[in-house]
Amino acid sequence: MNVGFYHLTRTPLEEALPALLGRTLQAGERAVVRCPDAAAVMALDTALWACRDPVWLPHGTAKTGHEARQPIWLTDGSDVPNGARFLFRVDGAGEDDFPSFTRVFDLFDGGNPDSVQRARKRWVLLKSAGYELVYWKQESRGWKKAG
Repeated sequence: MNVGFYHLTRTPLEEALPALLGRTLQAGERAVVRCPDAAAVMALDTALWACRDPVWLPHGTAKTGHEARQPIWLTDGSDVPNGARFLFRVDGAGEDDFPSFTRVFDLFDGGNPDSVQRARKRWVLLKSAGYELVYWKQESRGWKKAG
């Protein structure tokens, strides 16, 4: 399974994630976004409703309900009520075991040295566990795959 590490260097998560989620929906996939805590879920929920590109990202949280119908599910737990095969981890939120997913996106803040250090540790652990890892660095117009 592919685990992509997405190094945010140009925009914050709230600006970078909508484009990735939009492409996920265009590909006919569902997503779970795991956040580090309930406050992050609420902040991301607000940001996704306010984003302009894509214009609309249908999503839900435990607070809004209708879990199985949500194309994008925001959580601070390990629940996957919408049958998603794509997992987006905010700063490594959740466990490092991904049996039900076909693709994992690990997004971390390049402006935060602690976040970068935690991402490096996750990289080493996942590599030793046998996952196929890919590193993506944010560029002025999207993402660039790096060595």
